[in-house]
Amino acid sequence: MTDTDVQVQPRKKGLTRRQKRRLSRGAQYAVFAAAVIAFALSADWGRLQNQFAQVDIAQRMFPEVITLALKNTVLYTLSGFVFGLLLGMVVALMRLSSVGPYRWLAGVYIEIFRGLPALLIFIFVGVAVPLAFPGTQIVGGTYGKVALALGLVSAAYMAETIRAGIQAVPKGQMEAARSLGFSPARAMVSVIVPQAFRIILPPLTNELVLLFKDSSLVLFLGVTLQERELSKYGNDLASTTANSTPILVAGLCYLLVTVPLGFVVRRMESRSQEAIR
Repeated sequence: MTDTDVQVQPRKKGLTRRQKRRLSRGAQYAVFAAAVIAFALSADWGRLQNQFAQVDIAQRMFPEVITLALKNTVLYTLSGFVFGLLLGMVVALMRLSSVGPYRWLAGVYIEIFRGLPALLIFIFVGVAVPLAFPGTQIVGGTYGKVALALGLVSAAYMAETIRAGIQAVPKGQMEAARSLGFSPARAMVSVIVPQAFRIILPPLTNELVLLFKDSSLVLFLGVTLQERELSKYGNDLASTTANSTPILVAGLCYLLVTVPLGFVVRRMESRSQEAIR
């Protein structure tokens, strides 16, 4: 048998890896579109509109939902963030201290306040503190209580973030500062900490977003009508009107702040990754 007598069988061609990925992606899109269509067809949009989208009720919430509820939410968040940042900075430095008791106290604080739910911290500040210290008034009233509660919770997370940022700064920076005559404390404050904050700015901004949502727990402290934040304000109006539209409006106000902040966090993270590259 000669070579010419041998018939070469054509090789079967299968799908390439790129074609398989395209096929898989198309199937996922089809499943997602089918799920959306099924949800849209099965939902009772009329009842949802009657319960959550009453325009007249939403209109009556303005401008108070912005000038009162959203304003209080922002003030609660900022006060808690500032207090938590200052306390977290102290705890982070204690965690990095060469003094053993400081490290032990900082570690115990972080483990306790990271493990407890924020709700329990609010109840502790609103109930346990007045019982433990009769006649003692927290400076700032409700705003001071919220700052204390949110600060105690956030400081535990911020302390670990700040500690990681400080340790991420090259050790040569401290050595260079010391060679210029800086004391250890001055070198830490003037050289190391500013560089650390540039590193940890994205996670700190993300912590601000979390605090903005956790500020809804202020209702457990017992607030007046002028001290209500978004969740309390929306829930009170929902009970008064027997309709859930105020809750939806309050949720949209939360998104009005959290969505832009989330975008800022993503932009800062992408810039920090580009700087590393």
